[in-house]
Parts: sequence; C-alpha cells; structure tokens
Amino acid sequence: MPTKRTNLNLALLLIIQLVFWQVGTSYDHFLTLSGYLAINFMSLTLLLATRPAWLETPLGGLDSIYQLHKWTGILAVFFALSHWLIEMWDDGLKAILGRDRSQRKGHFTGWLDTFQDTVEDLGEPVLYILVLLVIVTLIRLIPYYYWRYLHKVMPLVYLLLAAHALLLTPPSWWQQSTGWLMALLMLGGLLGSIQSLIGGIGKNRRYQGVIKSVESLSNQVTQVVCDLGKQWPGHKAGQFALVTFNKLEGAHPFTLSSADKTNGQLSFQIKALGDYTRKIPQHLHSGQPVLIEGPYGRFNPAKGRKNAQQIWIAGGIGVTPFLAALENRANYPQLNNTSTSLHYCTSAAATDPLVARLKQLVESTPDISLHIYDSQQGQRLTADQLAITSKQVDIWFCGPNGLAKALLSGLKKQPVSLRFHQELFEFR
Repeated sequence: MPTKRTNLNLALLLIIQLVFWQVGTSYDHFLTLSGYLAINFMSLTLLLATRPAWLETPLGGLDSIYQLHKWTGILAVFFALSHWLIEMWDDGLKAILGRDRSQRKGHFTGWLDTFQDTVEDLGEPVLYILVLLVIVTLIRLIPYYYWRYLHKVMPLVYLLLAAHALLLTPPSWWQQSTGWLMALLMLGGLLGSIQSLIGGIGKNRRYQGVIKSVESLSNQVTQVVCDLGKQWPGHKAGQFALVTFNKLEGAHPFTLSSADKTNGQLSFQIKALGDYTRKIPQHLHSGQPVLIEGPYGRFNPAKGRKNAQQIWIAGGIGVTPFLAALENRANYPQLNNTSTSLHYCTSAAATDPLVARLKQLVESTPDISLHIYDSQQGQRLTADQLAITSKQVDIWFCGPNGLAKALLSGLKKQPVSLRFHQELFEFR
C-alpha cells in the first residue's frame, strides 16, 4: 500500500490535472477525461522512471520516487481501462448524457489520416499488453532477472498510447490549458521513454570501478569492498547505490555500509535473501569490474529535530545504514551532540558477525546506547521497550515491514509527536 506521502502526492497530481480540465457532463467529456488522465499519469510514470535527481529532495528520496512511479502507473491503467469501458458502452452513455459535438477528434488527410486510424485501432490491443505487464509486475510472477527485460517494453507501449492520445485529442484542446498540461507531460514521457530505450537513465551518476575484496562474514552475509578512485563524488551515511556486478543481471540496490572516506572505497554488506544474493560469494572476486550508480536516498540517521529523542531501529541486514552512521560519528566526534539509542534485532546474536562490529563502533561513540534482541532467545522488540521519555521522538527504522507495522501500532498509544523514517526498498 502507498505511504501517506505517496497518497498526498497522488492526490496533488490528480487535483492539478482536474484544475486544468474543462468540466462537462456529456458522454464525450467522460470519455476524453478518462483518456486525459490515463495518458497524463502514464507520462508521469515514464518521467519518474528516469530517476530525476531534482525530485529526490521534494519527494523524499529515490525510494519514494519509485513508489510514486508504481502508483502513477497503477492509476494510468485504471483510467485507461475506464476509457476503454466508456468507449465500449458508448451507446448507453450517449443516451443518458448526450453527446458534445465540440469534442470530436481531429480530422486529417493523406498519410496522417491513415496513421490516425492505425493508432486508434491499436489502442485496445496495446491496452491489453499494458494491463498484462502491470499485473506481472505487481504480483511478481517472474524473477527479477527476466522481469527487468520484460519491463523494457513499457516505453514502447507508452509511445504507441501517446500517439493514440495525440492524434485523437480534440483539436480545441491544444488552444487551452488542458492541452498545454497534457503536451508538457507527454514531452516528459517522451524524453523518459527515449532515455530508457537507449539506456541513458542514471548515466551521469554511474562510476566504473573494481572489486577490492570479497569476504564471507557468515553463511548469510558477504562483505564486498569496491574501489572507484577519485571519481566517486562522496556519500552520506544511510545512502544506497545501484550496483551492477553482472551486466546480464543488471543493477541491484545495496546500502552503503561504511562512511565516506574520501578515497572512493565503498563497502556493502549483502545478505543472501534470494537466488542472486546467495550466489554472490561464488561469483565475485577481487579485481572484477563493477559499475556503481549513485549515491541515492535521503535516509540520514544523523538528521533529526533538535530537541527530539533519537531512536535507531535495525532488523537484520537493515543495520547497514547505521553501521555507516556510527562510523561517521566515530570519525567526526563533533557530530556526537545527540544521545541516541540503537535497537538491533537479530536471529542469532552469538553467530551474527555484525554484532561485534556494532559493539566496536558503539565503544567509540559514548552518546550511543546499544540494545540487542535475539529472536533465538525469545527476545522481541516492542514499542514499550523503546523507553520513550520525550514529547518529540524521531525514529529511524530499517528492517522488515512486519516489525515496522508492529512498532507503529504500539506507538499510536504514545502521546508524542512522532516522526518515523523508513526507506522503501521494494522497487517493483
């Protein structure tokens, strides 16, 4: 489900489009309104897919951009299906609502007339392809390796539907604010489609490097250190990068688990959570080339309200952004001006290689109190164990969604001003 931030952004986008819309109640208005909203939301979806850096701050990071991308795509399909259903039931709606003759499609001559008929006929089969692609994406019918290639069809689907919208739009629209907004969004969608098709998305944030070391910290966690040299622009604790170890597999998001050392060396702690990550220890070796895109993200545990109680919560491999934050505090003691409690939930503390690293870093940062919960010992973190003592609380959370929901449910009972920061790593 979308977050509150995403819901607000979706509502704002819908309101803006309706403000530019010429209100009417005829059959043609319902038909064209649904088509107008469908192509607009689809254009926004393609624009957001380009990972625009200028939207990271207002939208709250790349993870929020991708969630908005997902839901603008869902709304695009909803309005496209509505458009198709209205067209299918045209006789009944015309009888009820009447027909507005001013909203007829444009008429062309020559090859444009033939092309108009073609894109009109293609509208329905292309819609079927769009619906199928979205369903496959949402219910994850196929592994990521295959899905990423299938998803590359989306820009082509968009271009066909954009041509359908462009040639069937009433000519009068292009002289009104309705058409101006649609043209602007379609231009963004066109540029996004071209970038996607030529492989240009994120190109100006990609850096070629080599793997410096690969170390299995346990049978579940592998540490990979990459060297990018002086070209790396630096990163903040809590950020992540899109890492490509194998071009056929493509990029995967991994949190940067070390603070920026200004030497271009990046560390990743990768847990075996699927087929790809399980094979990493066998497939990676020192000296192997790596392509890294980033840094991305606005998950910054060092930030927070001045007088708010600071609480960090990590579940499993979700501890990685906090490792970087602790390392950053150890390197820059002047940052140690806020007392913070760090709660780490692990399945087996005795064999968890990250526990020792946490304890070592906490020793260098006396303003951090560490609390470890071992599920093998029956220990479970609850909202009451967070020991809230302030009326303002900033919580930085990285871990399983189930734990986040349980904690938020318990925190609702607390009469405090709460800010709960959580990154969304589900990119499809």
